[in-house]
Amino acid sequence: MSFDSQFASLAQSQLDNGSPTPLYFQLYSLLKKNILNGSLEDGSQLPTELNLSETFNISRITAKRALDELAADGLVARRRAKGTHVTHQYQPNPIKAPLVGMLQELEFMGQHSDAKVIELLNTRPPANIAKEFDLGEGETLLKMTRVRSRQHEAFGYYSSWSKGLHKLNDKASIESLTRLEIFRENGIEIKHVKQILSASAATPEVAKELGVDVGFPLLNLTRQSYDENENLVDYLNALYHPDRFQYRMDLTPDSAG
Repeated sequence: MSFDSQFASLAQSQLDNGSPTPLYFQLYSLLKKNILNGSLEDGSQLPTELNLSETFNISRITAKRALDELAADGLVARRRAKGTHVTHQYQPNPIKAPLVGMLQELEFMGQHSDAKVIELLNTRPPANIAKEFDLGEGETLLKMTRVRSRQHEAFGYYSSWSKGLHKLNDKASIESLTRLEIFRENGIEIKHVKQILSASAATPEVAKELGVDVGFPLLNLTRQSYDENENLVDYLNALYHPDRFQYRMDLTPDSAG
């Protein structure tokens, strides 16, 4: 990413000459915040001392001290004739939220929508899925492909791989029960869930089931569910029509830290 595109929004910030906080520290804090949150990416070049002094209407000595402080923190590297480069690699922290509420929402959605099973078989999963489950040679998983609808309008396309579902693993049960109910009937309690939200384009198969054009943008959710022993029991990929499904979160600070 170019310097101009990375620094454009930063350049709109103003330092407060009337603040008791020294100007060098204000600039240092501004740059540090944007390095730590990934706005200024690892390897990107920061403006020169002269650029900073002109942009923020400060002296070059003030700009230099701010950059020196960042270097002392290990966030940038300063090299003569090569400039100042970010050396911090941003890694987002996962949001943690209570599992009980999420499972209740999933169960409610399952009870108030209709499922259609497209594919159901025990088979060997692709190598990346087998690795996630740490499967042994010849072990198989239950593969399910389903579409969920509400009032005859499809909103979600689900592909999943499940382990340990020896009961109620037939088409009729899967279409009439929620998956959480099926897991419980098999003696499996979900105790830990990891989720990743992204976006993807509809493939021809998915587009047909959701009634959209090929390439239509969909909300993509990958969910890994674990039992009380932290064993992976379910790997789900869900594709949602963005006009028919919303993934909403209401987060508050954890007062307990």
